[in-house]
Amino acid sequence: MKPRINYGKVAPGVYEAMDTLDGYIQTCGLERSLVTLIQLRASQLNGCAYCLDMHWKDLRAIGESEQRLYSLDAWRECPYYTDRERAALEWTEAVTRIADGHASDEIHELVRRHFNEKELADLTLTIAGINAWNRLSIAARLTPGTYQPASVSA
Repeated sequence: MKPRINYGKVAPGVYEAMDTLDGYIQTCGLERSLVTLIQLRASQLNGCAYCLDMHWKDLRAIGESEQRLYSLDAWRECPYYTDRERAALEWTEAVTRIADGHASDEIHELVRRHFNEKELADLTLTIAGINAWNRLSIAARLTPGTYQPASVSA
């Protein structure tokens, strides 16, 4: 596939705005591994090849196991995820698939058992942010495979 839009060249403000959002998300207090895990799950749901490549590599760079990454699409069937991660994944799916019935009260109550009000706000913003990135990347047809994670500490 041929890339369509080079946001950095034609509208650098797009990346600047999204980078500001990402900066907040990275410092909001949610665990980095959790943030990146839900970014990967939303990217799976949206079919964003560029973001799948990015977040898979980021998770591996911070020490995430391949077993958990391979099984993410079937997280409900696997014992590898904590209750907090399961709640976040449930919320990720509800918010990402908002047109399929909105985010139900039942799912909200489940999530509230594992996240305080600020954390839930930050989690929701994180999900909204990755959904925006997925849409930007898919619309631009960004080519996966070239992303390299920064050297990080877990």
